[in-house]
Amino acid sequence: MKIDLLTLFPDMFTGPFSESMIKLAVEKGLVEIAIHNIRDYAVDRHRTTDDYPYGGGAGMVMKVEPLSSCLEAVRKRRPYSKIVLTSPRGRLFTQAVARELAAEEALTIICGRYEGVDERVSELFVDEEISIGDFVLTGGEPAAIVIVDAVSRLIPGVLGSCESAADDSFSNGLLEYPQYTRPPEFRGREVPPVLLSGNHGEIARWRRRESLKKTLIVRPDLLKRVELSREDEEYLASKGSRDGNGG
Repeated sequence: MKIDLLTLFPDMFTGPFSESMIKLAVEKGLVEIAIHNIRDYAVDRHRTTDDYPYGGGAGMVMKVEPLSSCLEAVRKRRPYSKIVLTSPRGRLFTQAVARELAAEEALTIICGRYEGVDERVSELFVDEEISIGDFVLTGGEPAAIVIVDAVSRLIPGVLGSCESAADDSFSNGLLEYPQYTRPPEFRGREVPPVLLSGNHGEIARWRRRESLKKTLIVRPDLLKRVELSREDEEYLASKGSRDGNGG
């Protein structure tokens, strides 16, 4: 996948993209990341990229001219790229959205700043606006890092095991089951015996139930969107009757 990032602060990506999984994905040629400084496309000698909003109000708005010039330069190289704007008014970013974006051949992410981006950018260029949550950030760069990380790990070959992404929280609609590794005992806490049994059927059953239990306690809202088997429903009913509301 080819990813283009449009930002006013390109150095914010240096650390996150030069370590760990994303670094390896780039080195393997599975992901190509290009960072574009919007200021390079400003039309005045001060490299101005923002201005006061029409109609008054607090803060500044990102100007349309530098952004449009930057986007058009990217589109010349990748006309097939899907263009996304990080915005608090956008569609909520979920694992399902990450899978959608991972299926794209190329992705262009505009990092919003200040009070927002001139609306004409969205009208003329943007395919979709995306928000990573109901909270406020100083800019879209952290959101872009989250999107790139979540999308990159879904690209075949990026993770060490093809099962890793499939087992993650939210991949099947549930929170992930507990994980353990050596030693088998630590400060009086032992690894559940079933995980040491070698019985893969029982291990899978235990993991499914632990995922259901954790989801019931922490994110019961997710259960409304998950396809449950009769065994799942019976287990959840037993937990509800025994533990009240999943507590």
